[in-house]
Amino acid sequence: MTDEHPRIRRGITGLRALLACAVAALCTLAAALPAGATSPTGPASAAPPSHRSALPSPTGPYPVGETTLHLVDRTRPDPWRSDRIHRELMVGVFYPATRTAHRPPAPYMLPAAATHFDRVTANDYLQLGTPTGRADWAGVVTRVTRDAPVAPGRRGRLPVLLYSPGLGEPRTWGTTLAADLASRGYAVVTVDHTYESPEVQFPDGSLATMVAPGDPDAFIRKALAVRVADTGFVLDRLRLLDSGHPDADGQRPPRGLSGSLDLSRVGMFGHSMGGTAAALAMDSDRRITAGIDMDGNLTYLDGSPMPVARHGLDRPFLLLGKDGETDTGPGWRAFRAHTPGWTRQLTLRGSEHASFTDAEALLPQLGLPASVLTGDLGTIAPATAIRTTEAYVAAYFDHWLRGRDGRLLERPSPIYPAMEFVS
Repeated sequence: MTDEHPRIRRGITGLRALLACAVAALCTLAAALPAGATSPTGPASAAPPSHRSALPSPTGPYPVGETTLHLVDRTRPDPWRSDRIHRELMVGVFYPATRTAHRPPAPYMLPAAATHFDRVTANDYLQLGTPTGRADWAGVVTRVTRDAPVAPGRRGRLPVLLYSPGLGEPRTWGTTLAADLASRGYAVVTVDHTYESPEVQFPDGSLATMVAPGDPDAFIRKALAVRVADTGFVLDRLRLLDSGHPDADGQRPPRGLSGSLDLSRVGMFGHSMGGTAAALAMDSDRRITAGIDMDGNLTYLDGSPMPVARHGLDRPFLLLGKDGETDTGPGWRAFRAHTPGWTRQLTLRGSEHASFTDAEALLPQLGLPASVLTGDLGTIAPATAIRTTEAYVAAYFDHWLRGRDGRLLERPSPIYPAMEFVS
């Protein structure tokens, strides 16, 4: 951390509100903190022992496997770091698995990334109110098996879903939803956008952290353009992966993953700025058939609508928002007014911005004050928030990528009373 950290934090206060991103500070100027660095909640030595939390079990019929891939785009220099001649990404691929017994669990975060998340990201960026050292982020139980063989598909190849996290969030912050979708028969690819992501640990142990943002408006516009380019590149690499090609380090996909991806059925979803990126990527890349924006804005910092809000999409797109006052309104209204394709807007009653992330599952396990939990997650019961979100996201992609019944998307359901349809 540096002396400019508080200044940058103050400078981006409007950015957090206008983009509906849970980020109050946007600078990480070094991959490692000085010894003795503290979070806003106090020094690590004063915190109680780390608590090992667990994610909820996926609800689908399949066990879940995950593999991580190191992808290098040799056609593109890194847009954030002039000293990096190629763009490098880390992605996670979740999928329905078999023969998971006696295989190691997939880690939630790698050690260096977990340390940075605990000391910087959790409170400086996401403002979760978690004392440093309270949570064992590397030890979170994921309910996912590492590199297990892919379960043979009973109904053909796996539809592919891309996940883009919010600003200031690592890709792992969406593991609950990604694993649940994989347990229902999807291949779910979660993407870290290097140097905009708070921390990305590479296979050699190196840690890439977020660059200082500078001007907030320019940063957001550039970050969204980079995410769109990253998405297109990942889709290109998935086609090679499906053909059996290894990643940049020579790692080959787990048994059965090659030849199992159906890249004619691709969806994308994201939280906060990741939801914004889903809309922009769909607008740019016709390979993406259906998308979901979970509480991400479609206007820029000056309030002007993004291009996709001005002309809409000709493919299905779902807007899933938090309860109460939200600044997503103008952009979402413009998008719905101009979209010739199918669209719906839903509100998760009693939720807050972070309710669509793993915060909903993990924070209640940390013994935090009720006021902190309500501020982060709202008043909805965690299990209700998680299972309702899972049901609607799965129903949406099942309908548009698998041709299944879409009645849950047509009207309110007595089974999920927390989900409100916005007229």
